Amino acid sequence: MPEPRSGEPGLPTPRTAAEFVRGIVEGDRSTLGRAITLVESSRPDHGHLAQDILSSLPPSGDTSLRVGITGVPGVGKSSFIESLGCALCERGHKVAVLAVDPSSAVSGGSILGDKTRMEKLSRHPRAFIRPSPSSCHPGGVARKSRETLLLCEAAGYDLILVETVGVGQGEVEVHSMVDCFVLLVLAGAGDELQGIKKGIMELADLVVITKADGDNLLRAQSARNEMERVLHILSHDLPNWSVPALLASVQRGETLDAVWSQVGDFIQSGRDSGYFTDRRRRQILDWVHFLVREELRTSFERDAHVRAERPKVEKELLEGTVSHLRAVRRLLEGFRYPPA
Repeated sequence: MPEPRSGEPGLPTPRTAAEFVRGIVEGDRSTLGRAITLVESSRPDHGHLAQDILSSLPPSGDTSLRVGITGVPGVGKSSFIESLGCALCERGHKVAVLAVDPSSAVSGGSILGDKTRMEKLSRHPRAFIRPSPSSCHPGGVARKSRETLLLCEAAGYDLILVETVGVGQGEVEVHSMVDCFVLLVLAGAGDELQGIKKGIMELADLVVITKADGDNLLRAQSARNEMERVLHILSHDLPNWSVPALLASVQRGETLDAVWSQVGDFIQSGRDSGYFTDRRRRQILDWVHFLVREELRTSFERDAHVRAERPKVEKELLEGTVSHLRAVRRLLEGFRYPPA
């Protein structure tokens, strides 16, 4: 008789890092979900346990594939990911979707409705969907998305799809954590192509024109032609790789097959040239730098001197009795060199 897994009746909820790692490696979704919650938590005790879990995970190597998918709201990211994810699951892959929901800049809340928008994929036994709030993080990716990605890989998910908010220039954040970056563009975009920032275009490994079906097919083809002219003048870091502009429709499965085939070609070219390995190495460095910045920011905000001095400095700023530079200097000097 098989032993019950973590989170199932008859087995206690995991409490130690070792218990969490065991459940994650055995593929228990409940344990994986709890571990991600710990990673995303702002509580110090949760943070310590989460770091112990992450430090104890077995090496994932480069057997998994990480694909970032971005595009403006309304481009059809969720529909595209669900259709693609279901097709890949049917091919035998284990697919994890890290879907980042926009957080309100006013209340800080988010809808976290991706499991509703990807209802079919969420029910697939080989899929795992984790909606996470962006917490207004400028990169459009949840602050702990990198750690969540590692947890999913340890759980045996060989394809990780990262859906981002699609907020603009900050999408460089997702590019620094995936192997292939896919930009979705609205079919029939026409003049709207001018609104796509050059920075995002330069990051894209593939461009996909969505909703290319029915009455919109001709407009989609026109948008692709225009996009190809734009891509022609942009260079890519991968030698001899020309970023393709593809048509896709969730109603036409063969178009999704063509997109995934291009993803495969890109990854294979990257492996053959060493670009794939170099990109992963750069991402490790980017991650460390990111964590250092986050740790410094957190330490600054929790510092006793800063917390005591900030209200005074802000009051003086509003009264116009201190300059911006002087205000910054006072806070930083107290943080770096606290009074004896």
